Amino acid sequence: MSNSNRSKPANKRGSARLSAVQALYQMDISGTGLTEVIAEYENFRLGREIDGETYLEADAAWFRSIVSGVVKDQKIIDPIIHESLTDTWPLARIDSTLRATLRAGVYELTNRRDVDARVVVSEYVEIAKAFFDGDEPKMVNGVLDVIARTVRSGELKPKAEVGISEKVAAAVEGGDDPDNGEKG
Repeated sequence: MSNSNRSKPANKRGSARLSAVQALYQMDISGTGLTEVIAEYENFRLGREIDGETYLEADAAWFRSIVSGVVKDQKIIDPIIHESLTDTWPLARIDSTLRATLRAGVYELTNRRDVDARVVVSEYVEIAKAFFDGDEPKMVNGVLDVIARTVRSGELKPKAEVGISEKVAAAVEGGDDPDNGEKG
């Protein structure tokens, strides 16, 4: 019985991803700072009961890594997402929950190469399904798939029509800010 109540490491990571998306959303909407939001989640949310709802036990280090990584690398992450969207739907026009989901997914694709790209895409599609009943999970799948095929080309076979600008792909590889004012 005790085995069934224990969270597997993968489940703890999944819970950490969901909590990271919620924290990033909170930061986006309310302007809450990084230190404050991480402390709030670690002290009062991860694995705790709030208003009758029990948050799943989460890998706190994984949660911190995603949230702080997205904040640190946002100037690199946002242009990568933007390049994968249509001109009529820029990142600023995307729902805040979707933005948080995409940012967290792109962070993992570009910085957590120890996790298979297919797992990252699948996990964030499932997170999108937790928030949306419409086409949004398909959009998350499409955007993250395009990005994964570009930044993880050794893992996934690239599609002929898929492509992020060379400038953004180079920024991911080199960690440079693709928006540094230089013209390529």
